[in-house]
Amino acid sequence: MTFLLVLAGIALLLALWGIGIYNRLVALRNQVKNAWSQIDVQLQRRYDLIPNLVESVKGYMNFEKGTLEAVINARNQANTARQAVAAAGGPAEGASIKELAASEGALRGAMMNFNALAENYPQLKASENMKILQEELSSTENKVAFSRQAYNDQVMAYNTAQQELPASMFAATFGHSPAELFVIDDVEAKKAVKVNFS
Repeated sequence: MTFLLVLAGIALLLALWGIGIYNRLVALRNQVKNAWSQIDVQLQRRYDLIPNLVESVKGYMNFEKGTLEAVINARNQANTARQAVAAAGGPAEGASIKELAASEGALRGAMMNFNALAENYPQLKASENMKILQEELSSTENKVAFSRQAYNDQVMAYNTAQQELPASMFAATFGHSPAELFVIDDVEAKKAVKVNFS
């Protein structure tokens, strides 16, 4: 009888231990999803600002139509990649953050070209509308960078928890897989977008 009580006690401790591991992994996965949603909000804000920026400069940059189209195309591709991550249930559900990071790199490159050309238009630089959009875009870029850092911190904590013993023995069984870091591989895309029109 004592032997059965000891076995029952051990089984109960193992069950509680497994529940603790499971709950920790779920909490960390939810933190990754929350961090991703912060990036998602800021990316959407940026994607909403870009068409306004392009519209406000169309009159000034009549001869730079290709650059304006490149910015809009890059914005649309990045937005499509962001929506694909959302449709897959977020980054912790196997969606490709690499595709989003690549399209974000292309968008940053297009914006750098846009900003370099805009420097050639003094009236554009003096426009009050342009100054407001520049400030909004600069603020959004900072928020995207901060959100990306917070997301990557959460991904690191989640992935580390899955790789540590004893959780590593159960993570896959509990339906957990490593989340991808949001990393921009393109060296040019890692440079800050210059949006100074003053």
